[in-house]
Amino acid sequence: MTRTGARARLLEAGWDVDLAHEVVDAPMRPLQGHEVLVRVEACGVCHRDLIDRAGRFPFQTYPVTPGHEAAGVVVAVGDDVRTFAPGDRVGTMHRDSCGVCACCLAGETSLCEGAAWVFGILADGGYAEHLVAPERALYAVPAAMPAAEAAVMHCTFGTAFRDLTTLGGLRSGERVLVTGANGGVGSSAVQIAARLGAEVVAVVRSASHVESLRALGAHEVVVASPDGRFHEGVGKIDLALDTVGAATFPSALRTLRVGGRIVVVGNILAEKVALNLGYIITLGLRIIGGSGANAAEMASLLALHAQAPFDVQIDRVLPLAEADAAQRLVRAGGLRGRCVLRCGDGP
Repeated sequence: MTRTGARARLLEAGWDVDLAHEVVDAPMRPLQGHEVLVRVEACGVCHRDLIDRAGRFPFQTYPVTPGHEAAGVVVAVGDDVRTFAPGDRVGTMHRDSCGVCACCLAGETSLCEGAAWVFGILADGGYAEHLVAPERALYAVPAAMPAAEAAVMHCTFGTAFRDLTTLGGLRSGERVLVTGANGGVGSSAVQIAARLGAEVVAVVRSASHVESLRALGAHEVVVASPDGRFHEGVGKIDLALDTVGAATFPSALRTLRVGGRIVVVGNILAEKVALNLGYIITLGLRIIGGSGANAAEMASLLALHAQAPFDVQIDRVLPLAEADAAQRLVRAGGLRGRCVLRCGDGP
């Protein structure tokens, strides 16, 4: 596995100075009652991995194995596990859920108030040959799904599906805007919104992505200016999904019609955004914080995928030992979809 060390100010000091990855052999520990041992096949490399690596979550623990986008095969289960058995294929959700808080009892396990197992932050993640996780942090993966696709399905398509439908309330015929549309979540959102009958406006930084996004279902592709502006001439939007954050949020907000809503799921830069509260009040806008899918939402998404497979965008697959290089590729930007690590008997 790769481990991230305890000095957590990468963005200021530079990656070659602090918090560099190292590959280590870690001993296997006995499973607790509700824990599952998974032989990891593949793990996606997400932009959140860079945030984790930079130590931008003040509650983060160290050392920790990165990676919250893993898929593999169950090897063993604890005595109290009822959901999975050895031989099952599973994928990781972002975190576990307690099962007893108000959110869990309402079925909103993605908003669990007692989640303690957050991959890559509070618990070891998928940059490894094996991982241990509570059964509530995993969901069932189809046996025939390629490992690279299975690894990224939750964080990309699952996040896009939840944020467009459960949180965003997407309805057929609406105009939907997606920022960072060439990325993992963005390209997934374009496909899902188009599949559900929306008119999709995709926003990117480079014209090189125009044709590929049209092929995924975008009705219009807008190239943002270097400072992230793009709202002039876009027209009125019912629902915006912002996967980028500070750079694109102001323009995305400006595209919304009266009563429009925006779901924010990405914040690549550690910057604050100024809000004109009068503008939000006058137009009756809704700003919603995005989150990852729960197991029920993943089942619904995978049913859609089974009916007509989505195009799971995998830019490239690298061996686990090249995790550092993979993160540098993500930081550089311009990828079409996800970079994935091959962790064992993977893709």
